[in-house]
Amino acid sequence: MKLWQKDATNTSQQIVDFTVGNDRQFDLLLAQHDVKGSLAHAAMLCATGIISEADHGTIEHTLHDILNDIQNGTFSIDEKQEDIHSQIESMLVERIGNSGKSIHTGRSRNDQVAVDIKLFLKAEIKEIKDLAITLFQTLQSLSNRYAHVLMPGYTHMQVAMPSSFGLWFGAYAESLTDDMEMLASAWAVVNKNPLGSGAGYGSSFPLDRKLTTSLLGFATLNYNSIYAQMTRGKSEKITAMAIANIAATLSRLSTDLCLYMNQNFGFITFPSHLTTGSSIMPHKKNPDVFELIRAKCNRIQATPNELTLLTTNLPSGYHRDMQLTKEILFPALSELKSCMAMMNSIIAEIQVNEHILDDEKYVYLFTVEKINELVNAGTPFRDAYRQVGNKVENGTFSYSGKVSHTHEGSIGNLCNEEIKDMMATVAAKIS
Repeated sequence: MKLWQKDATNTSQQIVDFTVGNDRQFDLLLAQHDVKGSLAHAAMLCATGIISEADHGTIEHTLHDILNDIQNGTFSIDEKQEDIHSQIESMLVERIGNSGKSIHTGRSRNDQVAVDIKLFLKAEIKEIKDLAITLFQTLQSLSNRYAHVLMPGYTHMQVAMPSSFGLWFGAYAESLTDDMEMLASAWAVVNKNPLGSGAGYGSSFPLDRKLTTSLLGFATLNYNSIYAQMTRGKSEKITAMAIANIAATLSRLSTDLCLYMNQNFGFITFPSHLTTGSSIMPHKKNPDVFELIRAKCNRIQATPNELTLLTTNLPSGYHRDMQLTKEILFPALSELKSCMAMMNSIIAEIQVNEHILDDEKYVYLFTVEKINELVNAGTPFRDAYRQVGNKVENGTFSYSGKVSHTHEGSIGNLCNEEIKDMMATVAAKIS
């Protein structure tokens, strides 16, 4: 029987199949979190005298056995069960009898799934944080290694001013610090305990919600029971916004890498074993990995919009619509982690062309340097601009290639240590 059935009356199998949908598949990702939530709930029921110490001991022991099954990969959700909550409660009752029936006292599947998802999102955010820090460290290392290797900078896809590999790598490192700010914001939202809000209106049982908050490692709780339910969809969307920002950084970096590998640029290469080839053109070294990272990350950036459309105009309270947040967000989280791991693996093996600016076609990179040189010698800026512009037009412009940039964040003063400190500060918020 279903948890919500009052008798043996069977619901149409067509209705069951449609309403369950893909829930069993995605609920497997919540399995260990559901058990941990139940362990905390059972401990609280015992501490408040709602269940006996004997029943609590039996429930706790059996839940740990189930958790071991999950961690060993021997756990599954039976097709007769609707979701992970039904499966675990059914296993408890099957193994320990009537004691297992008390586990649902003082809670609803509404607050149960809300706490499961928040615990799951906390674990995912921590994993993404670690992957982001690894990529950040690699980019900073490359920035320091190639700090003085010049490359062209572009605006409007036109040759603009001197840049450097140090500045370029460092830009993406600093981009990750802002992405981490968004991730930390998502962490702060999901790090609040909804357990005890029941179906959205609390309970007449003397629940100790602060105890379950402590046992589950949440920073605080969602106090208002209605709002605790309203965090469904909102928690997922804010997390999606955070991962969308990281995806945007990876996508843009991937585009740069594809462009700079192009033979017409020739700024970078990768070892052959990290590229793919053509079925008819033997000279090709294709950046398939970066093209796929870009495509996957562009799809991830659509996740917040999809969640917004799913949850728009819903009134307060729980709605079955929320079931679908799992199949929108969970694959996106997995895909982002895969892309980040791949970028971490391959970017460290980048090979940089250290003589790009030897090519005469990049001479116009230095027009601003020449203008500044004239200004420093006493020529008004607009006059210097016209002098240099005329030389460009009549083909007589030349420059030695010497650059001297000293301000914060320029090619001569990357401020990588300051950026490193920024990352450490924001990353510490996720713990």
